[in-house]
Amino acid sequence: MKRLLKYLAAYKKESVLAPLFKLLEAFFELLVPLVMANIIDQGIAAGDMGYIRRMGLFLLILAAVGLAASITAQFFAAKAAVGFSARLRQALFDHIQGLSFTNIDKAGTSTMITRMTSDINQVQSGVNMVLRLFLRSPIIVFGAMIMAFTIDVRSALIFAVAIPLLAVVVFGIMAWTMPLYKKVQAGLDKVLGITRENLTGVRVIRAFHRESGEEAGFREHNRALARSQIYAGRISAVMNPVTYVIVNGAVVALIYTGAIQVNLGNLTQGEVVAILNYMSQILVELVKLANLIVTVTKALACADRVADVFEINGKGDAAPEKCSGGESAGTGTDAPFLEFDRVCLTYEGAGAETLRDISFAVNRGETVGVIGGTGSGKTSLVNLIPGFYFATSGAVRLEGTDVRQIPEARLRSLVGVVPQKAVLFKGTIRSNLQWGKPDATDREMWEAIDMAQAREVVEGKGGLDAVVAQNGRNLSGGQRQRLTIARALVRSPQILILDDSASALDYATDARLRTALRSLEGETTTFLVSQRASSIRHADKILVLEDGELAGIGTHDELLRDCGVYREIYYSQYPDERPEDASGEAEGQSIRDSLRMPVAAQRQEQQGGVQDGGR
Repeated sequence: MKRLLKYLAAYKKESVLAPLFKLLEAFFELLVPLVMANIIDQGIAAGDMGYIRRMGLFLLILAAVGLAASITAQFFAAKAAVGFSARLRQALFDHIQGLSFTNIDKAGTSTMITRMTSDINQVQSGVNMVLRLFLRSPIIVFGAMIMAFTIDVRSALIFAVAIPLLAVVVFGIMAWTMPLYKKVQAGLDKVLGITRENLTGVRVIRAFHRESGEEAGFREHNRALARSQIYAGRISAVMNPVTYVIVNGAVVALIYTGAIQVNLGNLTQGEVVAILNYMSQILVELVKLANLIVTVTKALACADRVADVFEINGKGDAAPEKCSGGESAGTGTDAPFLEFDRVCLTYEGAGAETLRDISFAVNRGETVGVIGGTGSGKTSLVNLIPGFYFATSGAVRLEGTDVRQIPEARLRSLVGVVPQKAVLFKGTIRSNLQWGKPDATDREMWEAIDMAQAREVVEGKGGLDAVVAQNGRNLSGGQRQRLTIARALVRSPQILILDDSASALDYATDARLRTALRSLEGETTTFLVSQRASSIRHADKILVLEDGELAGIGTHDELLRDCGVYREIYYSQYPDERPEDASGEAEGQSIRDSLRMPVAAQRQEQQGGVQDGGR
């Protein structure tokens, strides 16, 4: 919790005034039993109605002033707590935005959501309760004991015994339940993760008729969460009855002792009533303190979980190991535009390398195709360019500089990425395209839309200000892909990465898109990741990946001649072009199976009338 208090620094005044006004309220509350004692001993005993009226009016004044102090304290406490949680949530969101993909993968999306919502709400409640009651309740408890000592020492000794017993119960239960509430929040993470997975995959679940199995799994995790909550709640629930037993036992002892003292003439009836009122005040405050302890226990557990996220390093990736085989190239003026120098990549917690010993160089303005079987490392390779992940050994250099050394904002401004999964945000087509370039003009947007073959989509929806539902639910898969391509193109990036971003497009539209991309200015370096040989066959350079290794590099014709993996990929999709002497080859069977183009798709590609020219 200490690590988070800096977000409360902007509310120092409120954090001081709220407890002070609560102390003022407590002071007036401690005077009430003494006034009542005077009313009994001097007003009622003497039958002085004037004195009773004056003291009654004084009680009303004390109540009014106490109420005003309480409302003022609540205002300042709420302002500080809400402002603190707002700053904390914003800081946490900003920190998460700066985390690397490695750290986000490791922590998990559901955990991040829980800590930003439920955990921070618990911390906010804890701060509010602490500012209101953490000083008031102890002051009432110890103030009532001191006031009791001013009335009668012998009777007040009962307070000296009861209060330590109550403290042992309260703080003992707090120490017991704090780790339990941490487990409860961890269980909530699991339930949230399952809920998120089911909501995002609801169509798949229904398609495979797995509703009953998913319901059973959710029910089991929900029951586990309920059991942990009930267990922690039962322990916390012990606090109230135990404190009531101790306090009521003390009340019985006070009545017995007070009766004896009144009989001996050492105490008046009003003083006994005052002592009993002080004990009642202690009872009420200890009940409040018990509830405060439960809330604070939850808040501290949640605060530790939030602080753990801040402990995650923003970059989250260790420096790359030195590669064997000599020192890396320098940063001379003759360095290639983009270079992979013996790059290896191992994901956090993975048992094996995803990429191994990848080396190639790309000149500015070239078009690079990346092809390979499922799981060969195509997406992993292009994710290293914008720094989504960093190489675990070797180096990725942009104009001779390791991408690790380039400021993240500058690096990302040079790269336009269209990921495999087309993601659009709730808003309008215009607002989504402005993610690529916030100050983009309508002309720039329409140029990008035309190049992405999305004009018919935009015009059909009503123009740039057409509404886009959350995650683009009101658009088809192909429409979403074309708009995400336009979003990347509108920023005129130096490096454009299309990661299998045309998989939902028909072959004719895909061909028109490739033709349009070839018209880009010569300064744009394009990476085309695809499982379609037709999408990358006219690239200046084609990278062929197999099981995380570079199986071949070259042009289409060179790879058909020299690379068996590429040859099998290509002929599996265009079997009519396979030479007769290659019909019996068996190498690359797994790739051929994973990349085989449906017959109908082959016919559409071959008979669609769209012929791609050379670059």
